[in-house]
Amino acid sequence: MSEARWYVVHTYSGYENKVKANIEKTIENRHLEEQILEVRVPMEDVSEIKNGVKKTTQKKLFPGYVLLNMIMNDDTWYVVRNTRGVTGFVGPGSKPVPLTVEEMTALGFNVEDKVLVDLEVGDQIVVIGGAWKDTTAVIQSINQQKQVISINVEMFGRETPVEISFAEVRKAE
Repeated sequence: MSEARWYVVHTYSGYENKVKANIEKTIENRHLEEQILEVRVPMEDVSEIKNGVKKTTQKKLFPGYVLLNMIMNDDTWYVVRNTRGVTGFVGPGSKPVPLTVEEMTALGFNVEDKVLVDLEVGDQIVVIGGAWKDTTAVIQSINQQKQVISINVEMFGRETPVEISFAEVRKAE
């Protein structure tokens, strides 16, 4: 399995959020969660003064573009390329070119911050932050790419799988 990289997709202007929603729905329907990891429409906070009132709004950093963290193969290329509102990948011809780490860092994305953990499936962990703080559980699965582990927690009288960031857990003593 090759490494997931960040790619840029060109969309019709104003359709960025719709494209993001459509791709996320397709990922869910086709079970491509392990291949298309993240879909982002980069936003920035902008302060405006209208009628003497200062308002902070969010504006698209790159109108007409959506960023995708994905493993490029024929399936993922086809799914993204044939999403309504997508005009194509950014790159020469029809060959998508991944963004470099330097380009992602310049955009404000922290891509080098990968956490290495000495956890394995079946290990007992304690959640040290977030909504499940102080919960003790057994690791069901580990996703290095997304930097999360899956555990089962009891909700409403039944076991429910929950994904928790590596940074929010520690091995139980």
